[in-house]
Formats: sequence, C-alpha cells, structure tokens
Amino acid sequence: MPRRLTTSDAGFDDAFDAFLALKRDTEANVEGVVADILSAVRTRGDAAVAEFTERFDGVDLSVAGFRFSAEEIAGAAAQCEPATLDALKSAADRIEDYHRRQIPDDSLYTDPAGVTLGAKWTPIASVGLYVPGGLAAYPSSVLMNAVPARVAGVPRVAMVVPTPGGEINPLVLAAAHIAGVEEIHRIGGAQAVAALAYGTDSVGAVDKIVGPGNAYVATAKRQVFGRVGIDLIAGPSEILVVADSENNPEWIAADLMSQAEHDTAAQSVLITDDAGFADAVGAAVDALLQRLKRREIAAESWREHGGIIVVRDWDEAVRLVDRIAPEHLELAVAEPAALAEKVQHAGAIFLGRYTPEAVGDYVAGPNHVLPTSGSARFFSGLSVLDFMKRTSLVGCDAESLSRIGPLAVTLATAEGLEAHALSVSIRLDQESSG
Repeated sequence: MPRRLTTSDAGFDDAFDAFLALKRDTEANVEGVVADILSAVRTRGDAAVAEFTERFDGVDLSVAGFRFSAEEIAGAAAQCEPATLDALKSAADRIEDYHRRQIPDDSLYTDPAGVTLGAKWTPIASVGLYVPGGLAAYPSSVLMNAVPARVAGVPRVAMVVPTPGGEINPLVLAAAHIAGVEEIHRIGGAQAVAALAYGTDSVGAVDKIVGPGNAYVATAKRQVFGRVGIDLIAGPSEILVVADSENNPEWIAADLMSQAEHDTAAQSVLITDDAGFADAVGAAVDALLQRLKRREIAAESWREHGGIIVVRDWDEAVRLVDRIAPEHLELAVAEPAALAEKVQHAGAIFLGRYTPEAVGDYVAGPNHVLPTSGSARFFSGLSVLDFMKRTSLVGCDAESLSRIGPLAVTLATAEGLEAHALSVSIRLDQESSG
C-alpha cells in the first residue's frame, strides 16, 4: 500500500520528511566501470567502442557499421503504422512551434555613461543526442531532444542509439528523420558517451551531450562534464496530482499510474483536501492495476514509493508541493491557474481536470525532459536555450571610458592586479595628454 499521510495528524512533519527521504534510485555504483570504459575509448577509439558494443549489445560493428545509412533512416517509415507516423509529425510540429517562441533576441544599447552593452545568442556548434535503444525505445524523446536543437540552429546533431541484438524500434529512426537528424550511430552505453565526448575515427566529438539513459550513461555524462556540456541528469519519473473531490477518481488513478508504469522506482503522489476522495482514488488505482499490461511494475512503484496526502487547505498543499518540487504537477482543481501562481518549484504544471500529464509527454508542445528528484528547485526543463549560448558585448569610446575607467583602475589596484589597472589607465593617460 502507498503511504497515507494527513497533515492534521500528530507527527506529520516527521512522517513527511521520511517520505521525502525515500531512496528511489537504487542503481549500483558504476563509477569505476564507467571510468575504465571512458579511458579505453579515449585511448583506443573505434576499436574500444566496437569491443564494448559487441560485449554489451551483441552487435558486430565491423559487419553492421557504426552509422545508419541515409536509406535505412528514410526507409524506417515504411515499417511504421501510417497513423503513428502522422501523430509523430503532428507532435513535431507542435513541439517546434512552442520552442520557436523561446528563441531569445539579441540586445544592444547605450547606457547613461555612453557605454555600448548587449548580448548575442549563437547555437552550440555540435550536440550529441543519446537515445535509449531496443524495441522499447521512445520516439517521443527523440522529438523532444532533436527538435529544440534544430530550432536553435545547431549545425550538427549526432544521435547515438544502442541496438541490442541488432534490434531497433523503427519509430525511433522515423522520429529522427522527421526531426531532421541525419547522423545516427548504432552505439549506446558509456562507450557512446565517450565517443561523443572524445571523438573517434567514426564518431566526431561534440560540444554538448543531452538525453536520458541508464546508470552507466548517467555516470558517463557526469564524468565527461567539463570536457563537454551536458543537460540535467534525470532520475526516476514522478508525478504529483493535486485534486479536489469534484474529479472522477478513475481519471486521477489513471494519471497516477501513467508514471508508475514507467519504472518500479517511479513515484506517484496524490494531494487532496477530501479524505473520502482519497479513499476513492486508492480503490480506483487498485482496480486499474488489475487491467494494466505493466501492472507488476506499476504496482511495485505504487506500493514502495506512492503516497496519498490529505491536507486541510490548498495553501497547505502548495507548501508541500514546493517541498517535493515534482517533475510533473497536475492541478485538478476549480481554479488551477490561481493555484499555479503560488507554486515555486515544479518541472511542469498541468492546469485543470482535462490536462493529464500524458498529453505533455507527446503533443502539448513544451519539453518533456524535466528535472526530477527535487531538482526543480534549481533546474528547468530542456529548452531551446540548452542548445544556445550567450555572449556579452561591451564597447567604450574615449569619452565613456573616461567616465567608468577610473572606477576600474581603483578596483584593480585594490585587488593588487597592476596590469589590469594599467590597461585602463594607460588609455586614460593617453586621452589626457592628447
């Protein structure tokens, strides 16, 4: 059974703290193994990548080749259901439209001292996109990572995807084709991250690596950070539903299980102000679990990590939301926008009774790559800005330098940096003598 908490009960704070402290990501420590793989690829390049790919995925790259051909990528669509392809294309259009609105404007202005200031935005030159492989891969994640990169104007997007046993979901290649990705390598794991970070004869190095993966992939991304940029490190999926008693309990149960079915380490939590409604949702979850194909996974997630919390009012609920800082937050209440205004920490907020989180996974438009495990307190979801960088612009003429330069000389002298001070004062002296 999931944990059942009520804020009016004595000892709630301690019980809630214990609930937040539950460790969900129980992957074994793989730091040493990953470090060895990275070192091998850095030293031996393609040969090491090929060895690890044959060992872990059972694929001989000397036969299959590192890279999918243009014909294989374009031809994958023929293996997909037309209706599914149409849905992917529509999703890509919506994702593109949303992310185009995120493109920042360059700026340039002259301040009161006469100094020209501003910033310009440029795309990252090359990005590596990691996509989990096999027949259970998620083409929606391809779109969510590749489309913003294309919108940002990244000149080169290199995708890596493992093909265990030589198998790949054709929808993954079809989604890549729709998103405009032309460079796709059939490699995965830490060895793929290493190839993207260090470069090999077959896989050119990139400037940033994005995309989800298992413990080996996540650890590899952490270890190569600094040589390349990375996106956020995603943990197990999670959803928090804030719902009043005007909802259909079966709808809320389905929303909770939409994340529980991902992984036994996923977390689904309900916050409500009605104890009777909490009981009804719990019963609806039990009934739904009997019908789900992934019921064993969902049931373990719900049993080990799920929660139902009954609050006295919505202000109390907001305080709990911010302490959880959930990846996905549904506000199935009468005035969701007003409640959303009060929330400080959430990866994405879904407003109202007719906005299930799952619509955001596929077709709403905003990115579904979101911060987990409380990191919404300091991280945002993936966006166009993750594929761009900002460069500051500063310009002085003699007059404006004469206004602000003496301040720089004073501060540089105070810090004991003589050449810093001189590089400014020498210009001021020249202007004075002139």
